[in-house]
Amino acid sequence: MAPDGLLVIDKPAGPTSHDVVQRVRRALGTRRVGHGGTLDPGATGVLLVAAGQATRFFRFLAHEDKVYEGRIRLGLATDTRDASGRPLSPPCADFPAREALLSAMKAFEGEIRQTPPRYSAKKIGGRPVYRMARAEEEFVLEPVRVTIARFVLRAYDPPDVDFDVACSAGTYVRSLAHDLGLSLGCGAHLATLRRTSVGAYGLAQAVSLEDFEAAAARGEADRYIQPLESLLPWAPAVAVRPEAEVLVRNGRPLGNAELAAPSPDHRSLEKGLVRLLSARGRLLGLARPAPDGSLHPFLVIP
Repeated sequence: MAPDGLLVIDKPAGPTSHDVVQRVRRALGTRRVGHGGTLDPGATGVLLVAAGQATRFFRFLAHEDKVYEGRIRLGLATDTRDASGRPLSPPCADFPAREALLSAMKAFEGEIRQTPPRYSAKKIGGRPVYRMARAEEEFVLEPVRVTIARFVLRAYDPPDVDFDVACSAGTYVRSLAHDLGLSLGCGAHLATLRRTSVGAYGLAQAVSLEDFEAAAARGEADRYIQPLESLLPWAPAVAVRPEAEVLVRNGRPLGNAELAAPSPDHRSLEKGLVRLLSARGRLLGLARPAPDGSLHPFLVIP
């Protein structure tokens, strides 16, 4: 039987995120595998890959904040905003002082408007814009609002800027590097990037793609797959009485009489979700609380 759960892969440089999914599909022997939070081919680090029923959780995992570390190279802007692109202007060797760099990076913290790269998986009319860019089609990408929680300098050895950034979902670090170069007047592009966490999932829980494939070949894939019960750890868990589990399967509201413990106050729920567990700890589904205290199942695990 194909597994249900989440796999935290430490993606290597080279393969696309879709390539990783294809290899996990082959390793698990199932087509029902997907990924959340695309990483560019040259980027490494945390890539969330879901199997089976866990693919239904991506609507929530996609909104998780992300943390990266990497290197920005000053002095040259490119059309892809990373090292794979073509130069947009002659190289510049007039690099800023450390204090000016720190000030420029600090200015990007908070909520900002950011234009996605032309060479990205962003879609217009259902088409990825990187295909339109390669075909030299004309199109306009609208800026989007993203939040940069922190953008800090780790080391500065001109032209290289080593940094850490924590940001909201939808942020393009390539665009952040490009815009930093614009603000400094010397141009810049993203040289390397490594994602260190997505929400609660970090490198400490990750496995390399090769190690996972080897484990799957030995029949030990389960040791790296996080069960459905561990997903969305920020959502409170509520146990359902055995006789009320049929209500969950039918999507019927649950009152306190159907729960092993009182439902949490809906006003205290940051994201408005509750995990419903059986008496044995199996995940039955997700529910949204109503003002009257009842819980309304909307995602049910068969």
